[in-house]
Amino acid sequence: MSALPYRTQGAGQPLVLLHGFLGDGAAMDGFVAALGSGYETIAPDLPGHGRAADRVAAVDGFNACLDDLAATLDAAGHASAHWLGYSMGARIALAFALRHPARVRSLVLIAGRAGIADPAERATRLSADAALAARIEAIGMASFAAEWLAQPLFATLAQLGSERLAAERAARARHDPATIAAALRALGPAAQPALHDRLGELAMPVLMIAGALDAPFVAHARALATAIPQAELALVAGAGHAVHSEQPAACAAPIRDFLTRAAALADSAPSSTEKHP
Repeated sequence: MSALPYRTQGAGQPLVLLHGFLGDGAAMDGFVAALGSGYETIAPDLPGHGRAADRVAAVDGFNACLDDLAATLDAAGHASAHWLGYSMGARIALAFALRHPARVRSLVLIAGRAGIADPAERATRLSADAALAARIEAIGMASFAAEWLAQPLFATLAQLGSERLAAERAARARHDPATIAAALRALGPAAQPALHDRLGELAMPVLMIAGALDAPFVAHARALATAIPQAELALVAGAGHAVHSEQPAACAAPIRDFLTRAAALADSAPSSTEKHP
């Protein structure tokens, strides 16, 4: 268990930010700017991505990632923090909260899900992800990044304009195809344990965010909000899957309100301000 590379910004309530597939810690910078002051953001590069390109574990990759995130929080000097994840990062944040609940003051899941519960669907997705990983290795990142963003899932990114879309594509293309393929095999939705039966264990406040145009993940968000005891749901109008990039201000507003309330609850507990040396 060892810390992942991470970047920090600001001062205040500690907030860990977990990026999505093909992202890195810097991919959250636009959202951090929209969120505003009052937070010490800790944005690691997840295994296989950015400066953590060599950190994909071949065995027990998913749980190893969760334990490395605990070590990352230690390295940042905190016993606990608020956690926010987007897409792949949301799945990882949710799993982290179940594996290390004492280290999570609150949880924000943007375009998140709890894995794949149905065994047949899980097997189909595992096979599809294996084929996709092989394709990444075969065609390279520039071609794959273009294919990835051309999916209907990301159609609403077009509202950002051609220049911004080109920048999004270039940021994803900077990754190494071998490590991204390994990350997909280790951290994909079929590689993680399905968490649906454990959602009732979550005792911290949880906020689900989804773009209102992202129908599949609106459904996932509603299901999670129903299953998690202290859960809230916010939908952002006019946004799709990458809601925090498409509508950063509209996405940040309910998150800021939620974190303010969650921080007040966390600060009322004596151990909530404990810091690691």
